Amino acid sequence: TVGFVTRELAPMLERAGAVTLLARERDPQPAGVIVDNADPGYRESGRWADGPAGFGLRDAYAEGINPFRLGVTRTAGAGATATWALPVPESGPYAVHVSYASGPDRTDAARYQIAHAGGTAEVSVNQQMGGGTWVYLGTFEFDAETGAVVTLSGGGSGTISADAVRIGGGMGIVARDGETSGRPRWLEAGRYYEQFAGAPASVYNITGADDDDYTDDYRSRGEWVNWLRGAPFGPTGQRDLPGLRIPVDAAIAWHTDAGIDRGRPVGTLVIYDVPGMDSTRAFPNGVSRLANRDLADDVQSSIVDDLRALYTDDWPRRPLWDRAYSEATRPNVPTLLLELLSHQNYLDMRHALDPRFRFDAARAVYKGLGQFLADQRGEPFVPQPLRPTHFSALLEGDEVVLSWRPQPDPLEPEAGPADYVLYTRDGDLGWDDGRLIAGTSIRVEAPPVGVVRSYRVAARNAGGEGRPTEALAVARGPAGAPAVLVVDGFDRVAPPESVVRPDRIGFVDPVGVPEGLGVVAVGPQVVFDPTEEYESDAEPGWGASLGTLEGQAIMGNDRDHAAAHARALVGAYAVSSASDEAVWDGAVPLADVAAVDLVLGLERETPWPDPDDSRPLAFEALPDALRQRLGDYLDEGGALVVSGAHWASDASDDPAAAAWLRTRLGVAAWGIAEAVAIEADRVAVPFVVEYNAERYAVREPDVLAPQPGAEVLHSYIDLSRPGAGAGPPAAVGFEQTVSYGVPLEAVLDEGARAALIRQALARALGR
Repeated sequence: TVGFVTRELAPMLERAGAVTLLARERDPQPAGVIVDNADPGYRESGRWADGPAGFGLRDAYAEGINPFRLGVTRTAGAGATATWALPVPESGPYAVHVSYASGPDRTDAARYQIAHAGGTAEVSVNQQMGGGTWVYLGTFEFDAETGAVVTLSGGGSGTISADAVRIGGGMGIVARDGETSGRPRWLEAGRYYEQFAGAPASVYNITGADDDDYTDDYRSRGEWVNWLRGAPFGPTGQRDLPGLRIPVDAAIAWHTDAGIDRGRPVGTLVIYDVPGMDSTRAFPNGVSRLANRDLADDVQSSIVDDLRALYTDDWPRRPLWDRAYSEATRPNVPTLLLELLSHQNYLDMRHALDPRFRFDAARAVYKGLGQFLADQRGEPFVPQPLRPTHFSALLEGDEVVLSWRPQPDPLEPEAGPADYVLYTRDGDLGWDDGRLIAGTSIRVEAPPVGVVRSYRVAARNAGGEGRPTEALAVARGPAGAPAVLVVDGFDRVAPPESVVRPDRIGFVDPVGVPEGLGVVAVGPQVVFDPTEEYESDAEPGWGASLGTLEGQAIMGNDRDHAAAHARALVGAYAVSSASDEAVWDGAVPLADVAAVDLVLGLERETPWPDPDDSRPLAFEALPDALRQRLGDYLDEGGALVVSGAHWASDASDDPAAAAWLRTRLGVAAWGIAEAVAIEADRVAVPFVVEYNAERYAVREPDVLAPQPGAEVLHSYIDLSRPGAGAGPPAAVGFEQTVSYGVPLEAVLDEGARAALIRQALARALGR
């Protein structure tokens, strides 16, 4: 469920303007840093005084210990500022949370400025509510060399309160039986996060027992919602508990335990409850708890309608249950318990493990919730737009011409964009905070010579901001430098590969290709026989998997590939870039480009989750339209470099595509390399083969078979066999083309990567 909620649903809601509060840690970053107002990294200006109790950092917190009662907050009036300087363990993205003491005399517009790698963001926080817990400001990229700096100042009238700032998710710090879990906090249950976030013990230890954390976990979540809102909506038996005074509008519990049915998808069940814990059938403000049913119906209808339209036309709509399940009955705000599907059902998991499905299912939940809230307020609901397509970033003299197209939403015609947000980054870290663009193209000033500048664009409307495009990059070259167009053809996101035979059903790859950072993998499946029944936890039967990847965040397609190639070429070439669809649809002219650098990553044909889906396979690496454009370009004297892991084998089942590879690139697919490096100038150049959180892994690169007239430029090397010598071909040169069976951006060493890309271009250009 983390893959649905923290990676998809919460960001959608936040892009729509919502404040989301999660009962578990949202940031999978295992590193975490907390600076309190008693630490050396904290400083003040102006007149400050001690305020109410605040956060106090400890190595661990025993049962019943509230971290927000161990320290002291600081309070100041107009003109004062507080600054926290936090060391950053490793450059990258970190969630930023702050804490403070709230009260009626506080400002409702405290200004937090976050200095990050791309600039300075400002977030306004109403300190009249939410004191004594962690308040999320956003996720930002930070540079380890410069660290993170957060500055608080007043806004409007009232005092400001300063307590602690934390970045990253960090490791679990709540102790049970005298020790912590030893795992990243995002893996831990809500019971432990609620304690870390300042909830009283009566909220997270409902049973009062020391050995029933499982029951406390699912019971506590609804009471945590009540604590957030506070009197008269407080937790069961404590309706007058002040709580945090946050006006929570609705709550959702997301499950994937909807039952077992091996023959078909289980479908979607939604549970709500009308009587409530006190059987009043009304919320404390007098609103009927039948609102729970309205919310459940809106969300279930949105899910079923969308999934039937996009994936399986008979996706089961299971009943709406009015039942006293803890997460449905305890909250004193409109709430539903969603059983989207079943993780015990193979056909359901073909869907649940597919990043495309996770986005669409989360979008359906977001739309159902949005429609419910809009109806409650008598307002129209407008879904935020989809990511733009056909993006290109082309150098023209001292300018860069950026253009894109809106992506129509076949399910939501009113979700079209009103305008766009353009984000810019210099180097490889730190996007700025964006600028509004009215149309679908703009000319901007080109970067200085020697600087790689990247761009991405998100569509926006009254419903909020959608996901951004892939990142494209440009780099100016010296006078007279050849022009190179980097074409980003790596669009694929994919579930783990599956196998279906009478005696073998399941997933033969534990990861697939996540959308950005993946958090759902646990390890490879080891029991494939569907007749194997559950016997015990030690013999769980069909579907049993190892836990070797449990808790590991794994990078998939981060849609940021052009910059790695541009950095390799900066200083020698003038670099532009474009998406592959912009090239094959003719939106980007190729006539004036000396060379095309086609980046195919892990692109290859990918089935849809439903085995009976009649649509063509998605993510073909070299579709006919792209082959036609590139073929015409080569006929006109152009040069081409192609790199990727699967594009040659992807074409092998299509006679026309296979013939194009032979005649245009001088290659054919020859199998899969068991290798971890490329031989270049008698030196082994490693590429990424192990799963990690920084760059996608290349597990099965193509071996390229040279055709008559082609030459082998590089071979694979198996580093596990010292002295074995050069292996099968990894790169082939043919006429004005160079082809690699491994993605060049997966090469670890930046200098070695630059050398390979430059050598390939020089060979293709005949230099």
